[in-house]
Amino acid sequence: MQHVLIIVNDAPYGSEKLFNALRLAIQLNEQDYSPVRVSLFLLSDAVTAVLPKQNPIEGYNIQQMLEIVIAQKAQVKFCGSCMSARGLTELNTIEGCEMATMDDLAQWVLVADKTISF
Repeated sequence: MQHVLIIVNDAPYGSEKLFNALRLAIQLNEQDYSPVRVSLFLLSDAVTAVLPKQNPIEGYNIQQMLEIVIAQKAQVKFCGSCMSARGLTELNTIEGCEMATMDDLAQWVLVADKTISF
């Protein structure tokens, strides 16, 4: 089984990088002919994606997409230092998302067969 690590740095709605990363994660998880384990690590402004109760006026909904990725058994972690720097550590996060450290990310990079950065 391949391990694909996807790292995202941009805010959920400031660009389409996180949207496209999640689209890729969902598609990878749906591949029948090549089993894949997907891990998603959110850094910098991307950590705001794990905040619940998102209500975008139109277009895609990052929270719903994250919940799909989690339901597909992908691991989703976000940088605790990045959350702290933005004053967000006391807020609730989407169920299934886990606060992590750079050491956790380093471990994932070392074991991943492929690493993709958005």
